[in-house]
Amino acid sequence: METIILASGSPRRKKLLKKIGIAFKVHASDAAEDFESHWSPNEIAQSLAERKAKAVSSQYSDALIIGADTIVTYNDKILEKPATPSEANKMLQQLSGHAHKVLTGVSLLKTDASNNIKDSTTFVETTNVIFGNLNPELINSYVATANPMDKAGAYGIQDPHGALFVKAIEGDYYNVVGFPLHSFYNTMASFAPELLSQQKPYQYSDDF
Repeated sequence: METIILASGSPRRKKLLKKIGIAFKVHASDAAEDFESHWSPNEIAQSLAERKAKAVSSQYSDALIIGADTIVTYNDKILEKPATPSEANKMLQQLSGHAHKVLTGVSLLKTDASNNIKDSTTFVETTNVIFGNLNPELINSYVATANPMDKAGAYGIQDPHGALFVKAIEGDYYNVVGFPLHSFYNTMASFAPELLSQQKPYQYSDDF
């Protein structure tokens, strides 16, 4: 039986996979997250997801490695994790009243008995997110929680404040949280259907 490895330390991705009953182990990848300036957002999300999965794959035999990377773009500019509270505040002011995109690249790698990659597939999911006009006091209150600091675009849609920011979305909600469950499940159904049989009974939880 193949082992499933999540090459990510994200608590949100861990909870999302648990939500659909996938049995897995966590091995956070330490791969660098730098990218070439000429890469498109799709190329960035896909390449970083593949890099994270590959960095972990050599340590596991007969395994399925899951790598993922989420980026936020506004006006074709990448909004990474804010370095300071001031930068987080500025990002949220930029997004106020406007639409932006959330892209998650997902890379699935299969390893053989010798820890070599024997098969792989990668996809990118994009969700459009529309913010309402944000009250500066609400932005300041959110930044003060420090929750924006570990999130691309300086917000989490699952956070109490983030839920108030979002006026509408077009696409997969869970992609904005950090992992596109629908596309992942359907990709698994064709790429590794035997592993879906390892699912545990579904247990509902809305704790993110």
